[in-house]
Amino acid sequence: MKLLKFLFFSIFLILLGCSKNQKNILSNISKPNILIIYLDDLGYGDVSAYNKGKIQTPNIDKLANNGLKFTNGYSSSATCSPSRYALLTGKYPWRNPNAKIITGGSLIIDTTEVTLPKVLNSNGYYSGIVGKWHLGLGNTKINYNSLISPGPNQVGFNYSYIMADTQDRVPCVYIENGKVVNLDDDDPIEVNFAVNSNFDDYNLPTGLNNPELTNMKWHHGHNGSIINGVPRIGYMKGGENALWSDIDMADHFLKKANEFLEENKENNFFLFYSLQQPHVPRTPHPRFEGLSGMGPRGDVILEADWCIGQIYKTLEKLDLLKNTLIILSSDNGPVLNDGYYDNAVELLGDHDPFGGLRGGKYSLFEAGTKVPFIAYWKNTIQSGVSNEIISQIDLLSSISSIVGDKFRSKDGQDLSNLILNNQGNGRKELIIEATTRTAFRSGDWVMIPPYNGVPVNKNVNIELGNSNEYKLFNIKNDPSQRVNLIKVNNIQLQKMIKRYKSIIGDDINSPEKLILE
Repeated sequence: MKLLKFLFFSIFLILLGCSKNQKNILSNISKPNILIIYLDDLGYGDVSAYNKGKIQTPNIDKLANNGLKFTNGYSSSATCSPSRYALLTGKYPWRNPNAKIITGGSLIIDTTEVTLPKVLNSNGYYSGIVGKWHLGLGNTKINYNSLISPGPNQVGFNYSYIMADTQDRVPCVYIENGKVVNLDDDDPIEVNFAVNSNFDDYNLPTGLNNPELTNMKWHHGHNGSIINGVPRIGYMKGGENALWSDIDMADHFLKKANEFLEENKENNFFLFYSLQQPHVPRTPHPRFEGLSGMGPRGDVILEADWCIGQIYKTLEKLDLLKNTLIILSSDNGPVLNDGYYDNAVELLGDHDPFGGLRGGKYSLFEAGTKVPFIAYWKNTIQSGVSNEIISQIDLLSSISSIVGDKFRSKDGQDLSNLILNNQGNGRKELIIEATTRTAFRSGDWVMIPPYNGVPVNKNVNIELGNSNEYKLFNIKNDPSQRVNLIKVNNIQLQKMIKRYKSIIGDDINSPEKLILE
């Protein structure tokens, strides 16, 4: 009996010590600046610190090797817009029917929603976004010739310098605080995404009708207006003075990000640095062209890594590294041929952007949402590796806790102790999403419900996770998800189905048509 009491008392002291330790971690630090570096279609195997591929990313590795590298870090979704929605709101995107891939559409974040920049602003921060947005603009058809609202500035960002959607979509212009940069009033912009557009009436060339005018050939989906020799999604007229330069885009966004850091060095800031690489079209600056030996996809990854190194140098120069929490991740997993003939497949060599995982962008398999996930804060976060499950959905609640705010989002968890000190547990379960389809991870188990549709999208050559039966995998023993265990572990399957339905409901078999972005 005495031994039993002693054991209970010992456990109590351990738990008390852990609780006090977490409280001390959070109370003994000043509010850090927050920098989220968000890449686009970067795979788990595309960061050399994970030792899964062949490409070298020394600047990202510096953050990973001197910070906390998560091996079970997830985006919410296997495509762009839903993941960005989840990161900024802390909500599963499938709860919002509008939170899906945007093509010239309206803002999908309600302006009344609590967002990460709003929480940080209420704690004295100045919030900015530089780079890709892809969360929609306006409430109706967008007029690019006047102030565009609502947009990032109406959901919490004090400053915004963005591209509206993606580099492969029109309009090919930058937007600063709701106004198109360098727009000539006498040359207004017109944009149309209709399949049967009347833009032929303007006698403007398109990728479909004038392939001889392109310097990048389209494979699927990208046969609209030709801008800078690149055929795009959609049609655009006007705005000649405002057109961006594709090969200078990385440098341009880097310049704007560095300016933001310089201008706000005396204040607490939040910068969402949203890079466009390695999304298509892959247009490296000439100084990076050919460096990877893997074609444009490899080259733009090297370019993005260099940009991240330059951001690090700016923080170092401004003496901000010791007071800046950096989170680096990607919006979804990798894809090779995503609409252009750029030899991404042919020149891949031994590199594995999927990191040995099944699937990729658009997929419910692991490679769709398991992404690089790194936390760095000089002299505060000790170097290490965490195998705990963490999602980008958790960033709002966790960062809120780190800055002393009590807000917790609907679906996010406060994993601040894990991020700061590699202590405590991560998530126990997670819903993942891919083009309106969902799956469920619980511990080491992943369950994918049956879905109608082709098992492989031939355009991108990625397994989507569709089949006529449930799939059950133990990803600790089978990280590549090759052995379906439904016949040997039906008890686990039924347990997961029950829990999954309690979270998401019964309507699981009505996915929308796949849209490649």
